Amino acid sequence: MFTGIVEQKGTVTQVAESGEGRRVVITSPLLADVAVGASISVNGACLTAVECNDGSVTLDVIPETLARTNLGELAEGAEVNLERPMPAAGRFDGHIVQGHVDGTGKIRSLTREEPGAVVMTIDTQPELLRYIVEKGSITVDGVSLTVASVDDLGFSVALIPHTLEVTTLGLRTQGDTVNLETDVLAKYVERLVSR
Repeated sequence: MFTGIVEQKGTVTQVAESGEGRRVVITSPLLADVAVGASISVNGACLTAVECNDGSVTLDVIPETLARTNLGELAEGAEVNLERPMPAAGRFDGHIVQGHVDGTGKIRSLTREEPGAVVMTIDTQPELLRYIVEKGSITVDGVSLTVASVDDLGFSVALIPHTLEVTTLGLRTQGDTVNLETDVLAKYVERLVSR
């Protein structure tokens, strides 16, 4: 389980085809103590370390993950958001994040506000939008955020300067694709009510 509080950004140092999937190498000081088999949230997608080497980890990205996320767009030199799983005795600062990306959204607009904040509006599919509510939780590229507003095509989130600085959301532009994980509680409630 993750919290959506990004610990550090990492850099993609290698991307290679691997069967129908990809093998990605990411480097960051955060990864220095990661062991083979460990889970790591990369732009919100939970991936497993298959090789570890002094601050670099190799991760396999399978076709299912490529179909549901923006990880297929990664190239050498790209920055990604990283979070290690929450320890059992850890502090819970974000919200319940599984690292199971539901799908993607496309940035409709970025509106600058004072003092240095940005409102990001993201369009997404109706099957995801039904789980998104105003003042609810959403994970965008692995970052736990509060939904500011919802309309028929998407939703908006307000990004403070700190979030823009320490995550890759500060690098995003209009038209970019972002990973989305909706609140897991909404999915369970829908399933229970439908039965």
